Amino acid sequence: MSASRLCNSQFKIPRRSVHRASIVAAIALAFQVPAAFAQSADTAAPAETTLPAVKIQASKEALPGDLEPTFAGGQVARGSDFGVLGQQKNIDVPFSMTTYTSKLIEDQQARTLADVLDNDPAVRTAYGFGNFSQVFVIRGFEMTGDDISLNGLYGITPRQLVSTDALERVDVFKGANAFLGGASPTGTAIGGGINLQLKRADDKPLTRVTVEGSGSGEFGAHLDVGRRFGSEGQFGIRVNQANRDGETSIDGEHRRENTTAVALDWRGEKLRLYGDFLYQRQRVNDGRPVVRVTGDVVPQPPSASYNYAQTWSFSSLEDTVGIVRAEYDFVPGWTAYVAGGARHTNEHGEYSTPVVGNAGTTASRLGVPHQEDATSAEAGVRGHFNTGPVSHFVTAGASIVRVDSQSAYTLSRSFPTSLYDTQQVPSPATAFSGGDLSDPQTTALTLMRSVAVSDTLGFLNDRVLFTIGARHQWLVSNAYDYTGKQTEAYNDSITTPLFGLVVKPWQNVAFFANHSEALAAGDQAPSTATNFGQLLPPERSKQYEVGVKYDNEKFGASLAAFQIEKPSTFTNGAGFFVADGNERHRGVEASVYGQPVKGVRLIAGATYINAQQLDTANGATDGNRPIGVPSFMFNIGAEYDVPMLTGLTLSARWIHTGPQYLNVTNTLSIPAWDRFDLGTRYATVVFGKPTTFRASVTNVANKSYWASTAGGYLTQGAPRTFLLSMTTDF
Repeated sequence: MSASRLCNSQFKIPRRSVHRASIVAAIALAFQVPAAFAQSADTAAPAETTLPAVKIQASKEALPGDLEPTFAGGQVARGSDFGVLGQQKNIDVPFSMTTYTSKLIEDQQARTLADVLDNDPAVRTAYGFGNFSQVFVIRGFEMTGDDISLNGLYGITPRQLVSTDALERVDVFKGANAFLGGASPTGTAIGGGINLQLKRADDKPLTRVTVEGSGSGEFGAHLDVGRRFGSEGQFGIRVNQANRDGETSIDGEHRRENTTAVALDWRGEKLRLYGDFLYQRQRVNDGRPVVRVTGDVVPQPPSASYNYAQTWSFSSLEDTVGIVRAEYDFVPGWTAYVAGGARHTNEHGEYSTPVVGNAGTTASRLGVPHQEDATSAEAGVRGHFNTGPVSHFVTAGASIVRVDSQSAYTLSRSFPTSLYDTQQVPSPATAFSGGDLSDPQTTALTLMRSVAVSDTLGFLNDRVLFTIGARHQWLVSNAYDYTGKQTEAYNDSITTPLFGLVVKPWQNVAFFANHSEALAAGDQAPSTATNFGQLLPPERSKQYEVGVKYDNEKFGASLAAFQIEKPSTFTNGAGFFVADGNERHRGVEASVYGQPVKGVRLIAGATYINAQQLDTANGATDGNRPIGVPSFMFNIGAEYDVPMLTGLTLSARWIHTGPQYLNVTNTLSIPAWDRFDLGTRYATVVFGKPTTFRASVTNVANKSYWASTAGGYLTQGAPRTFLLSMTTDF
């Protein structure tokens, strides 16, 4: 892990206890606003002229606090949060989205975001499986944790590891999405995006206690309490507290984590207020790292549970997040909203990545203290009206994200090591360093602002929906060396359009198509280039997608074909650094989810990707596959309710990932791999209380394999892991 990977972001917030106190105070203050007056239901009369009638509709759009319904079984939602478009049914929008629920998280004992996304055939995880951070490969493009949104806001999600204990839903968007939420902070949301929705109080009181353990000696407990108060349940509170500690299934690797989440909300007839506080603290000791290969041969993976880390390696992560949101229905069918959030991150780690070369394997010690302060806000309006026979759903919004990253580093000289017989060495002395280790200073400062407008026109009683929109984005990115000297000053703007079409010949079937784009700040020419220091224009990635969706409430399916083109950079024959290359991914995705027959639930799908490098430097690698992009992946997950024993459910999952290349010349690769998981749960009543017992095992065969080559690093798959839990509702 390089120091540069740990330095992405801005806007300084008071630290630690002062910072947390200010967030909590802001949330508490937001809830002093009284309830609003009753809502009018009047509808404008049609005009008696030759002009088309313009009519305000009284139907209310879905609200962020009102979760979209799920398919039968409750594990996948039928609708999602589509950014500036708000909550929508999936069948009504021209995009590919899958939303996983808290029920799936509980039933599968998913502890990390990677565990949840193991269900998705378009997503694979790198750097995770017991390492210090998780990177998600969506439609073949890497996306870092910095670019995951939380409650619709960029920049405020814990950027390395995200606990699932406070999550209500995980939205996985497939494809370029700069219009929906704006450009992501580090520009990696190209093949798709991820949005996390925090838990909120339901109408039904909840007091849920879960105790859990693993076969390796990791134990934990989770308390989840939700209540609503007031004559009509206007005020709600949801509290989640979770703690885990112990050794993982990787030899010697130890994890400890603490998650606290508090969600408050007020639901009036016109006014709705929301406030969230999230605190995460995690520590990983002796975590198994990724592996870099510089030689001519890819090493064989060690045994599945073997740990080639140094015992002095660790990662300490602490994130404090606060979010407030307000919505107001100022006339029937029209809603204005404003939201803001802040995050303070404090990280410190000592890392050691093995480097496998022709002459042997070496490693070094990299120490990185890192802090981030981020703020994010959005405001906008959504509404419905008619012009004659044509309906309109219009949106207008603005957003801003500021991220201040502060880093320093220490680096030792290399020492010999091995992936198979790792000799422990004392923590090596520092040979190189940069910055103030006790008080890291700003190394990256990012400011992103945008405005967006759209109109979805409905024809033939909304059986045909055409969406047109645009977002104008201003990108400011400054970089500084460890002495505080500015080394980069990027300031540019660009407009990204959106075109989408939905045709619904039948109520449960929709054909869709879209053209959307992703956006990232342009790269800076390196010192070896003739145009050293030049900042290239913003990188615009373009997507074209067509598909079909099916939704009968119990069972859903989708099929989509897509093409995404991303600019790539290189130094040309004249010595100039240019963005004349291209990486093109053409693919097909198919997914099914829900309950096709009573007692049987499916989450399954497959993805085929034909990925190519195009217009490379001197055509040297034209036609080659990009690093870390498998050509074929599938996931088949199923649950079966045993009829002979009420409450007993059996589950199984098969994950397949095709071969991947480790270099652009396609001379190094890893083979395809398969993983099999099994599980069971039993819902019963113990002492009058609903109780569910769960047991699962991942990687049943304890297969040793390289799971990913994303980023040019080898990530080893996790060994066989046994998980147990008991959940009781009081």
